[in-house]
Amino acid sequence: MDIEVLGALSVRENGVPVVPTAPKPRQVLALLALNADQVVSVARLIEELWDENPPRSARTTLQTYVLQLRELIAEALAADAGERCTAKDILTTVPGGYRLESRGGTADFREFERRAGAGYRAMDAEDYPGAARRLADALSLWTGPALTDVHAGSQIDMEVRRLEEARLCALDQRIEVDLRLGRHRELLAELTVLVNRYRMHESLHGQFMLALHRSGRRGEALSVYQRLRATLVAELGLEPSAALSRLQRSILMARPEPAAPGGARLVAP
Repeated sequence: MDIEVLGALSVRENGVPVVPTAPKPRQVLALLALNADQVVSVARLIEELWDENPPRSARTTLQTYVLQLRELIAEALAADAGERCTAKDILTTVPGGYRLESRGGTADFREFERRAGAGYRAMDAEDYPGAARRLADALSLWTGPALTDVHAGSQIDMEVRRLEEARLCALDQRIEVDLRLGRHRELLAELTVLVNRYRMHESLHGQFMLALHRSGRRGEALSVYQRLRATLVAELGLEPSAALSRLQRSILMARPEPAAPGGARLVAP
């Protein structure tokens, strides 16, 4: 079974799509896919579907959704005459819940974690070209916001936030590596978009300031700091972090630091 969640939901068995069109069965499949090869409890699935107000028929309705998913899986299995597994072998019932068996198939979110981890290890070894390549390779797996075509309840929303945080971390580190490699001019267009999308993400703003300053645009770099500071003060009552303030002072004195400030606090947009 091949699973993709870093964009639109895609689940294929034997290469055949098994994603239902109805919203709630789609939610069930998405949560099972995010936890492939692990048990997802009935209670968690019910919370995902109905939050704190499940109907009396919640368990029976959930069983109906599972049956619908198994029917789609059975159709996909039928496409391979030599297949001996049944739908119940792939979407299994276990004590207290259900488990979606990937049977050694691919999962893009796990591949992302593997590639990003290789990038972080390359950074630790100061192999910056290798780190840039591996982190860019990891980020290329994303085709849009995670599960962009699935209505998210509390459980999927939590998983999507976790994935988005992991993506932002990899993006932040890839940009830092590119700055270390002297690619500041190439980063300007990308960072222009990112700081407008993540209006209170301090690390991205620091990287943008550094890229602008190294490109001979000192005044614009200082303006980026002032805009971020105004936003933080107005919306959160906070001043920029000490690391970002040090970068601003170094630009004022025309002595940029060699890399973007590390450890800057991340504030959600």
